Amino acid sequence: MKRRLARGVAVIAIALGAGQLVQSMSGKAPQPHAAENQPATLPQAIERVAATEVVEKSVPMVALEAPATAKPALSKAAAPVMASVTAPAAEMPAPKPMPAVLAETTPAAPTPMAEITAKPVRADTCPVSLELSNADNALIAVTLVAPCHADERVVLKHAGLTVTAKTTLTGALFTDLPALLHDAQVEVMFKDNTSVAASIAVPELAGMRRFAVQWQQDDAFQLHGFEDGSDFGGPGDVSAATPHQPIVGAPAKGGFLTLLGDTTTDLPMLAQVYTYPKDSQIKTEIVVEAAVTEATCGRELLGQTLQTTAGAVKVSDMSLAMPECDAVGDYLVLKNLVPDMTIASSN
Repeated sequence: MKRRLARGVAVIAIALGAGQLVQSMSGKAPQPHAAENQPATLPQAIERVAATEVVEKSVPMVALEAPATAKPALSKAAAPVMASVTAPAAEMPAPKPMPAVLAETTPAAPTPMAEITAKPVRADTCPVSLELSNADNALIAVTLVAPCHADERVVLKHAGLTVTAKTTLTGALFTDLPALLHDAQVEVMFKDNTSVAASIAVPELAGMRRFAVQWQQDDAFQLHGFEDGSDFGGPGDVSAATPHQPIVGAPAKGGFLTLLGDTTTDLPMLAQVYTYPKDSQIKTEIVVEAAVTEATCGRELLGQTLQTTAGAVKVSDMSLAMPECDAVGDYLVLKNLVPDMTIASSN
């Protein structure tokens, strides 16, 4: 083994010596080792490969923001630009806030319906109309239209006659009033103390006479017109039970009774009007009675009578002291009311 090693070393030494000799003979300078030249070119290849890898990795991120296109050829100069595209999303600039002026131009919320309906209504938007016309047997046909006074208690006045009525759900009222004057005026008063009035001529009243009794609430009276000597409940007894109302469109034969006022209103004001011919040969006796009830016993009843005389109306106050409540069921009768009024007796 020693010999073999010595021989190998000798061969190598001879070879090296021969190489130097050949180079010196050719006159050429020795060249660097091939391995020494590789570092100058190898970094370029490594740099090119690295740039290519970075760009290829960044392409999917670019594709998320732009339509897919053909992959362009890349160079060394493009690599840094493409690398900047791959910056993290956190480094992107934050969006600008909305301008404050938008809050100022936002439309206001609509007004609730409850506020709209609670506003007071102007007077000119609620006109009131009152029309009077002549009806048969010297009656006045009253037509009231008052939209802002719907389902409301109203008071009708005419020549001392005062009764209550109630408008419909649309603010209308249709009723008849017996005329007490030839030149009749009717006034309608509302609960807000406003009123409306109208006038009409009633020539037919010249051939008729009228007697009325009126009261408030529980101070109830009943009017009777006894014709041709009739008595209570007889065929000639004109009363609330048998008013003898004439046929519509035909003149009355004898007397008839008109009931006025609405009992469903607050503080009702009621009346009964007896109409009878002025020049009739029929003998008529007018009687007013008051029933003794739990609501009227032991107290004083107040009322008024109205009578047409010579183109005018005579209004008289009436006060009636009622018996104690042990007389419930009896009647207090007032006779001789035309021309005088006297208290009769308790039945």
